[in-house]
Amino acid sequence: MDRIKYAPYKDKVQTPEKAALLIKNRDVLGVSGFTKAGDSKTVLPQVAERALYEDLKVTVLSGASLGYDTDADLAKNGALYKRMPFQADPTLRKSINNHEVLYVDQHLGQTADMLQSIDTFKIDVAIIEAVAVTEEGYIIPTTSVGNSPIFTEKADKIIIEINKTFPETLAGVHDVKFLKKQPHRDVIPIRDPDTRIGVPYIKIDPEKVAAIVFTEVPDSPAVIAAPDEKTTAISNHILGFLEKEVDEGRLTESLLPLQAGIGKTANAILSGFTKSRFKNLTMYSEVLQDSTFELFDSGKLVFASASSITVTEECSRRVFGDFEKYKDKLVLRPQNISNAAEVISRLGVIGINTAIEFDIYGNVNSTHITGTKMMNGIGGSGDFARNGYLSIFACPSMSKGGKISHIVPMVSHTDHTEHDVDILVTEQGLADIRGLAPIERARVIIENCVHPEYKEQLTQYFEEAYKQGGHTPHILQKAFSWHTRFKNQGTMKIQEYADDHA
Repeated sequence: MDRIKYAPYKDKVQTPEKAALLIKNRDVLGVSGFTKAGDSKTVLPQVAERALYEDLKVTVLSGASLGYDTDADLAKNGALYKRMPFQADPTLRKSINNHEVLYVDQHLGQTADMLQSIDTFKIDVAIIEAVAVTEEGYIIPTTSVGNSPIFTEKADKIIIEINKTFPETLAGVHDVKFLKKQPHRDVIPIRDPDTRIGVPYIKIDPEKVAAIVFTEVPDSPAVIAAPDEKTTAISNHILGFLEKEVDEGRLTESLLPLQAGIGKTANAILSGFTKSRFKNLTMYSEVLQDSTFELFDSGKLVFASASSITVTEECSRRVFGDFEKYKDKLVLRPQNISNAAEVISRLGVIGINTAIEFDIYGNVNSTHITGTKMMNGIGGSGDFARNGYLSIFACPSMSKGGKISHIVPMVSHTDHTEHDVDILVTEQGLADIRGLAPIERARVIIENCVHPEYKEQLTQYFEEAYKQGGHTPHILQKAFSWHTRFKNQGTMKIQEYADDHA
């Protein structure tokens, strides 16, 4: 109870089971959580449990993905009507692709704007994880801020989950600023990653608080594979490119603020900076992973701004066991500020994100398998790709034992057009496509990024298309043949090219 500094809340302490009863069929829930960090670990799972025995379907909005099996249990128990703006759970993914759950895939920087602009889109209940509550009844978040500020502002009721796992030293690391509804918004005055513009808590109306629950469940730990030969090669190509930018006077050895997506490849890329020539680095990103704290410990990174901290179990013990060591080196913001186009453009962020596939003209698919099946979602990659100083996308050149090429004639779904992409990289090499016309881009991408087993096949497609003419040459009847061949034959390779590499 000592984490509740606002006395009137102490009478609202309930069990998670009782608090979950506040949620009704067809309610819209706004829940804290951004890439497994700072999410509801008691009340939302109880909602999933209730759906097993009663007619209960809800719409769930979050910052990004939720941890543990929360999304999976909501989906398999039939509790979800609609989910947005991001997810990363295999069970929920299957329900989405089977049309059992509606899914709205959004740029993570735009969800708050949507809620502000559509007055009829109400939030019935906000469920927000906190490390403590202030004397005024305001919420001090845990490891993420995400969309929690807009959820509490729009909600009719608020349920606060106080998580005693996290040290109260987290208080003060957050920087929360409510943005006015467009077009009446002021300038977001962030000029450096360490600029603070708000307050270290989420200001709410205490009258909205309907329940307080306690939990001691830690964040679901990130599972990140160690860098391997491919991801290390990708990292080295990017580091080499940035070194050249420094040598040619376009950047300094401090570069510009870095942003990186989540997962194995992004973590490996950032880890590579620990052994680089770069120094006094900063980050203006969405998520701080293990590699962020590696960079802090190596002395390469001086400050990081994001919306959440998502780390492995071992890294979590190290970071939160001695959080004072890092506290003055980072800040957590709402995601409509961490992903704000205005700030990303002003700071000149270098965005490094991953792709499912890209095509010979530089278009990137980061969400859909063979054009139709949702993987996770676009996340915040588009916020940084469109607005940053440099937009870098990385993926392996080939996978599934050579059955899939990740560079194709035409992407089967477009998330990032050629106009928003500067650099493409695989373990084979890097293509700098800035200032290149489509036919120039095609030749550079094929030469530098494609796996040798697919290079001749892709070259043949391009040369045949080139002879037919057009600014962006394509053979429409063959543009998706690689995807249909994989669907029908289990491989993208044409047999004659497969025989050549047998």
